[in-house]
Amino acid sequence: MELKALLREIEPEDAAARAKARRHWNSCAKPLGGLGLLETALEDIAALTGSANMELRDRAVLVLCADNGVVCQGVTQSPSSVTTIVTENLAADRTSVCYMAKAAGCRVVPVDMGVLDFPETPGVLSRRVGNGTADISVGPAMTREQAEQAILTGMELVREQREQGVRLLATGEMGIGNTTTSSAVASVLLGRPVEEMTGRGAGLSNEGLARKVAVIYQALACNRPNPEDILDVLSKVGGFDIAGMCGIFLGGARYRVPVLIDGFISAVAALCALRLCPAAGKAMLASHVSAEPAGQAVLEALGKRPMITAGMHLGEGTGAVAAMPLLDMACAVYHGCYTFDDGGIEAYQPFGDGQ
Repeated sequence: MELKALLREIEPEDAAARAKARRHWNSCAKPLGGLGLLETALEDIAALTGSANMELRDRAVLVLCADNGVVCQGVTQSPSSVTTIVTENLAADRTSVCYMAKAAGCRVVPVDMGVLDFPETPGVLSRRVGNGTADISVGPAMTREQAEQAILTGMELVREQREQGVRLLATGEMGIGNTTTSSAVASVLLGRPVEEMTGRGAGLSNEGLARKVAVIYQALACNRPNPEDILDVLSKVGGFDIAGMCGIFLGGARYRVPVLIDGFISAVAALCALRLCPAAGKAMLASHVSAEPAGQAVLEALGKRPMITAGMHLGEGTGAVAAMPLLDMACAVYHGCYTFDDGGIEAYQPFGDGQ
């Protein structure tokens, strides 16, 4: 099915299920709204799934891996070969997110969206859209058709995970150079200067950061992406990982699976999804605010508030996975806490905005 047809199938959230979840929270013997964003997250999940009796135990983090041609411009500390190395170690269950996922009871699913010269590898799903993208500073990253293919691939990944029983997804990525592409996309979509949207990534020097900013300006001048056309933006200055994650958020809305936004790169992909289909926002949960300079600005554009503020900027889906135990604890209270009636306590009365 074509992307436009799939987007038409995404319905608004279920307001009745949200209201039912809110009433349940308000019946629990605790201060109203006392768990803050953890309560809101479960209400969001109820509104997405259509059920106030949510179950999140089966979960996975989809780590989309792809290379970016712009690396040849010296915008990173590491060469593209590091993408291959980390992808292999994701499959071997040895990276940061792998250990965090074990603690959170989460499966790690590495996906090859376009790692340079990457062979089929056990433990890595092969969903290659191309053999890495082209250098955005001299032309488009990919064709429009490839951008759409990557989005559809992300949506299909959600459908597959849903059929396997997964009820909570996290987004992750691995791709040397993808903070450059993300900054370019963010600058276009938010209409903000490149300097405000660009950080040091894995640790650039002042000289390296200046070069990165200059390369992004060159990419925008060369490609002239249209901010009103998300496929145009993704194809000209994006990456296979960003487009694929955009599809994951759309798939979460289509197949009613909540999706945790990770950091800056993931949030940029979420913003692309939201611009393509405003109803897709119902599937998005903000895990943390990235330490990248534009991390907060992109979350604000999404209308999302993060559950965690920890200065993280590792990638791989680590921030999203870190939020899973918080949701588990929220579910434990939601399903198990005694009520005001049970305790013979006069119920608190909702008062003020959202309480």
